Amino acid sequence: MPKDTTITRRALLQCAAWSGAAAAIHPAAAAAAGADAPYPSRPVTWVIPFAPGGATGRLSVLICDRLTRRLGQAFVLDHRPGAGGNVATKSVAGAAPDGYTILATSTANVINASRESMPGPDSSGELVPVAGIARLPLLLLVNKELPVKTLAEFLAYARANPGKLSVGSAGPGTVQLLSAELFRTLGGISWSVVQYRGSGPALIDLASGHIHAMFDNTAAAVDLLRSGKVRALAVSTRDRAAAFPDIPPVADVLPAFETSGFYGVAVPHGTPQPIVELLNREINAALLDPEISKQFAEVGATPIPGDTGIYAATYRAEIMHWRKLVPQTSAKN
Repeated sequence: MPKDTTITRRALLQCAAWSGAAAAIHPAAAAAAGADAPYPSRPVTWVIPFAPGGATGRLSVLICDRLTRRLGQAFVLDHRPGAGGNVATKSVAGAAPDGYTILATSTANVINASRESMPGPDSSGELVPVAGIARLPLLLLVNKELPVKTLAEFLAYARANPGKLSVGSAGPGTVQLLSAELFRTLGGISWSVVQYRGSGPALIDLASGHIHAMFDNTAAAVDLLRSGKVRALAVSTRDRAAAFPDIPPVADVLPAFETSGFYGVAVPHGTPQPIVELLNREINAALLDPEISKQFAEVGATPIPGDTGIYAATYRAEIMHWRKLVPQTSAKN
C-alpha cells in the first residue's frame, strides 16, 4: 500500500500554514482569474458518486459544512450513483470548468483508472486534483445472526457452505467489491455477490439479514456496528485500526490481504488555478478543524493533507497499487 496513512510532522506544519493563509482570505477577495464576480458567488454542487449512507457522503458532509460557513455560499451534496462511480465521474468531467461542480473522488476512481481509461485526477486530463481528504480501513461485516464470531469461524462456515453466502457490493469497481473478491480468492471460498448503487443500501440489507456479509469502510459502518446491528470480524489494513482496536486484521489469517479506502476532491480540467488553490487551502484547513479531526478519529479516518501535487502523486501511486492487486481478485466486475 502507498505509505501515506500517517500524517508527518512536515505535512501538519504545512497544513497549519495553509490554515492560516485560508483564514486570511475573505470570500469576496477570492476571485477567479478574469472572472467578473468573486468565487464562490452562488451555490456549489458537490457530486457524490454513490447513494446516501456511504463513507464518501459522510466525509463530504463534514467538509461541505465547513466550506459553506467559510466561503459564504452553500456547498450542496448531489448524489449521482451508478456504474461504480463512473456516472458521476463522467458527468463532472464534462461540466463547466468554473469551480461550481466538484467531484468527491474515492477508491473506485483509482480502481477504474487502473483497469481502463476512465476520467480521473491527473490521469486522463479530464479532471484535475484539488485535495486529499482521508484514508479509511474497511471492515469485514456480517449479519449478527450468522453463527460465526471470528474470521476463522467465518472462513470455515463459508467453506462448509459453498455458494450459500451472499456478499454485498457498493457497485462494480468499488473497494468494497474488490476487497470481497480478493478475500474470496485468497480464502478459497465461493459466494454470490449482490450489487447495490452504494454501500448505504447494502448496509441496510446486511443489518436486516437480506445478505450475509460485506466489506465496507469504517465511516459508513460505524453506526450499525456500535448499535450491535452488525458484527465486524476483521479489518482490511495490516495494522489494527485505532478506532477499533479489538478487531484483528484479515492479514492475521490471510497474510497477502490488505486494502483501504482513499478519498479526495477533483474538478473539471480547465478550472481556474486560483479556484483550485482556494479549495485546496480551505479543505486542508478543514482537516485541522478540531471538530472535524474528532469526528474523523471516531470513524477511523486518517486525514491526508497536502497540496494538489501531493494529492496527484498519491492518486497515481494508488492506481499502480490497484493495477497490481486487481488481477489477484479474479473479479468479473
